Amino acid sequence: MNETYPFSLEPLPYEYHALEPVISAETLKFHHDKHLATYVEKLNKALEPHKELHNMTLEQLLTEPLTVPETVKTEIKNNGGGVYNHQIYFASMKPSSDFIPPEGQLMTMIETAFGSFDTFVKQLTDTALSVFGSGYGWLVNHDGMLEIIGMPNQDVPLTASMYPLLPVDVWEHAYYLQYQNRRMDYVNNWFSIINWDYVEQRLNKAK
Repeated sequence: MNETYPFSLEPLPYEYHALEPVISAETLKFHHDKHLATYVEKLNKALEPHKELHNMTLEQLLTEPLTVPETVKTEIKNNGGGVYNHQIYFASMKPSSDFIPPEGQLMTMIETAFGSFDTFVKQLTDTALSVFGSGYGWLVNHDGMLEIIGMPNQDVPLTASMYPLLPVDVWEHAYYLQYQNRRMDYVNNWFSIINWDYVEQRLNKAK
């Protein structure tokens, strides 16, 4: 994906069928090729007439609201957030059939913050399931400590003191074709396809 305008649709790092049976090829194709593509298209359309924004990265667009004209602030927040959140979501998964926890520094920080990996899983699950309507459950780095938060819609947990590490997408388009209203089944299964190496890369970037 381009670092600045015009943003492009970043390809998946795996084949459509690679996350089965947790996420079906049909779900992944619609989610990436339709929903994410629409966010990219609408973000570029909002930015097109504003040449003063064309050299800004996606993170800058989302974290420097004073530089964004009021007329497109909501469009950039919603669609830019949709692009940013989805990029992390798709990159944070990988083909796997085993519930394998992380290792090293990330595991140590999880145990420090939550007491145990099982407690972390329960808290992130509960947070994701408690999101009303559409949104995400997030693992974030908050001032050097791990924290779990829920965010509505395409809001991004990206501030001077907070950096997003791992999202579980609970918009219906992330699971409904396969799981219908069984959000809990989707979230429970999702833990087996997390790409912990990618999460650790983001943790290192956050520092």
